[in-house]
Amino acid sequence: MTRNSDFKQVVRARMAATGEGYTAARAALEQEAYDAARAEQERLVGRLFTGGRIERVPAKRKVRTAVLLEVLSRFEPGRDYSEPEVNEVLLGVHEDFAYLRRELVNYRYLQRADGRYRTVAQAPARSAIERQEIPAWEAHWLPGFLAGDFRRDR
Repeated sequence: MTRNSDFKQVVRARMAATGEGYTAARAALEQEAYDAARAEQERLVGRLFTGGRIERVPAKRKVRTAVLLEVLSRFEPGRDYSEPEVNEVLLGVHEDFAYLRRELVNYRYLQRADGRYRTVAQAPARSAIERQEIPAWEAHWLPGFLAGDFRRDR
């Protein structure tokens, strides 16, 4: 059971409105949040990708992060990549592979050690300021992706 009393109130309000039990109401609300986050992600990256590539890296952080999450889906969680392998994956997205590689490391989606790269083991903890700049899709999609539960879709 959640410890967030605000969310509990929303769940209870749905229970009262629909007659659902707590578990069903909570699951429905979580699915709605997932669907909304997915729609936002698709909206943010949909206009930037053509044929699997982006023409330019967005300047706005929220949109750039959405693009980075899309790019991250091209990596296999838990697999070690050499720098040339990372570059090859990123060249399939944009010609400035070095910038994308740096951003993936800076946003803590990839970690680098001894010249090898791999996806992080768990979703990074975000400060309140970072959460304002990160699309909601990260919280819904990233933990499952990193656990190997799914690639792009659920």
